[in-house]
Amino acid sequence: MRSARRRVIAAVGVAAALAAALATAPGSAAADPAPPSGAGVEVEIPGPEHGTAAGSGHTHVPQKGRDRTPSRLSAAEEDADGEVTKLIDNGSTADRLDIVVVGDGYTAAELDQFHIDAKEKWAEVAAVEPYTTYQNLFNVWTVDAVSNQSGVSGDPGKDVVRDTALGSYFWCDDTERLLCIDQAKVDGYVAKAPEADLVLVLANSAKYGGAGYNEPSATLGYEGISTASAGNDKSGQVAIHETGHSLGKLADEYFYPGYPGYEQYTGAEPDTFNISTLAAGDMSGQRAKWYRWLGEESPDGGTVGTYEGGGYYVKGLNRPTDSSLMRVLGKPFNLPGVEAMIAGFYRHAKIVTPVTPTERSLRLRDTAKAAVPRLTGVDGRQLRIRWYLDGRELKRFAGRTQVRVSDLALQLIDQRPHTLSVTAQDRTPSVRDPKIAATLKSSTSWKIRL
Repeated sequence: MRSARRRVIAAVGVAAALAAALATAPGSAAADPAPPSGAGVEVEIPGPEHGTAAGSGHTHVPQKGRDRTPSRLSAAEEDADGEVTKLIDNGSTADRLDIVVVGDGYTAAELDQFHIDAKEKWAEVAAVEPYTTYQNLFNVWTVDAVSNQSGVSGDPGKDVVRDTALGSYFWCDDTERLLCIDQAKVDGYVAKAPEADLVLVLANSAKYGGAGYNEPSATLGYEGISTASAGNDKSGQVAIHETGHSLGKLADEYFYPGYPGYEQYTGAEPDTFNISTLAAGDMSGQRAKWYRWLGEESPDGGTVGTYEGGGYYVKGLNRPTDSSLMRVLGKPFNLPGVEAMIAGFYRHAKIVTPVTPTERSLRLRDTAKAAVPRLTGVDGRQLRIRWYLDGRELKRFAGRTQVRVSDLALQLIDQRPHTLSVTAQDRTPSVRDPKIAATLKSSTSWKIRL
């Protein structure tokens, strides 16, 4: 039987894994040395069900799932298998962040329940900022994966093996709550969706568990896979935490008191935005990391500063706040985390989509129309929309999503070709980094020829 000991990889963003033996998650003995490069895939382990820690470090697991030789699907099951549904439709896949949800352990008769579960999990994600404000930047797709048996391996007991479409299983790496999948099988279903920027695998189970596969897909390009139990409330929080890694590129803010090798960090300054070797005074003086947020009240409670402990280390690395979602389940993202998540959203989403085709020149009778998503934050703030003719702002059209060419007739009497453009800009106070702020706008344009 495999040892229950788990291998933890050094803090996200550190240039290389520790060469020495790595510490285990809380409650275990010291672990074996890290496996050689390429030995399986790295995943994050969720924290214990009845604890507060968002995670318990990382381990390497096989890419294949745990299942028995699959039975053949019936003709009716094959017809249902792989069906794609647009669960949440907010526009073109080219301009939205597309989440693909695939279920495992759902029989053909349970697919309606899978769609209900997928919608409920998205609602859980959308209830957390900044997802709440920016939920209209997302499309959510479901891909039906028909399993021969209901439920997944490892539920309720370790020796239970079920015949499922994705080979999902608890007790991955001898860790009961670690819910792994067969990546090749998942990709086979994800590829059926028109686009995938992020993947969520829902297990047909009420058992607590999940996993974070946070490496971008080399073949399909999505940012990562989060696994979660559809019927467990805490598993949704695990999935949201994992998107902090995959979309926000955030490091873990938890740490391991009392575990050899993690008493003191002595490496270089990490690349990740939310952990740092710098204390507040040095951070402010060097204008580094989250210095723009120092002293501000954060939604997860307390004031943004430099709190010792993070990236798995007790000392030597600091985090922005005491208890954000990157450390504690059930908490919101802190202010630097919100900024990083918004930056992640805009890597995939554009906020101007031309409704009127841009391939042909517009004439006097035409109207230039654009779709701009509405923000849904409690402050009521909306995107700033501005129109330009040949680069000069048409201030009277500010805030509109369409302009009639005939309304520009006096400015077009020279009969020369002109360019009409529209720009939407997000001037959110949740982003203070000018480099990120510069990415929060989109434009489209049309040629006009009378």
